Amino acid sequence: MFGEDGQFRHALVVPSRADDDPVEAVRSLCRQLRDDALALGATPAAIGVVTPGLVDETEGVVRYAANLRFRNVPLRAFIGADLGLPVAVGHDARAAGIAEAVAGAASGLDNFLLLPLGTGIAAAVVVHGAPVPGATGSAGEVGHMPVYPGGEPCSCGQRGCLEVYASAGGLARRYARLGGTPGLDSQAIAEAVATDPVARTVWDDATQALGTALATLTLTLDPARIILGGGLADAGVLFFDPVRDALHAALAWRTPPPLLRSAFGAQAAQVGAAIMARRKADLPVPDGWGVPELARTGAGPYV
Repeated sequence: MFGEDGQFRHALVVPSRADDDPVEAVRSLCRQLRDDALALGATPAAIGVVTPGLVDETEGVVRYAANLRFRNVPLRAFIGADLGLPVAVGHDARAAGIAEAVAGAASGLDNFLLLPLGTGIAAAVVVHGAPVPGATGSAGEVGHMPVYPGGEPCSCGQRGCLEVYASAGGLARRYARLGGTPGLDSQAIAEAVATDPVARTVWDDATQALGTALATLTLTLDPARIILGGGLADAGVLFFDPVRDALHAALAWRTPPPLLRSAFGAQAAQVGAAIMARRKADLPVPDGWGVPELARTGAGPYV
């Protein structure tokens, strides 16, 4: 929940359970957020709801989101009926891109890429100031770009996908498959790179794969800037330096775009959803709305 001044006020985190009705779980969460706002003395103006998958933002329908078990779910209609509020529905990566454009690492830019590197990888492709949804709402699904043809299998049915190598979840799974210490997540693997040969191998594969993918995207879209978020970006120069090197090596004839860390980290999609909600309610969104406190003080997290 965000206040009129763009500052974060309240969060509610609810773990998903396999036996839940996924649509009712989201509707219940939205109702609880509305009730929490009222209990805090705030009157909600609108709500933004973002999900992964194929999202029809015009109709407010999630066409397909595998991890949420959504197929053709009219979220805007459901939540609007529940809350009696304007509802903005969008894709989580594109919402994160909106946040970065308004108040983050892409502030003032009309053309950029944002890649949150989490359980999977999707991209916000922003062209002429607007996130590009594509013909079917699936633009930016770069996690399934083959970077190692004939490589390791991906859950999508292809081989060698970027997501297998360079997502936080994929990196942890590869580390375990190659005989690494059981149970380590991407953060722990990053911390082990200097001393653990398996960690070094999967880390090098990840940064090389991502640099290669970013070179392809650069040649296709010519972004003014590329922004990386998610857990792997938290590793700082250990991650960014080899990715920059791989990107530069794959672009022999041109200068690569600047590569920066997200200003919002894991909260980027939430900020973007709040901005979408304000716009849906015809409320102003001035430049810098939602900017993190660290950035206000000049101590932003950019790498």
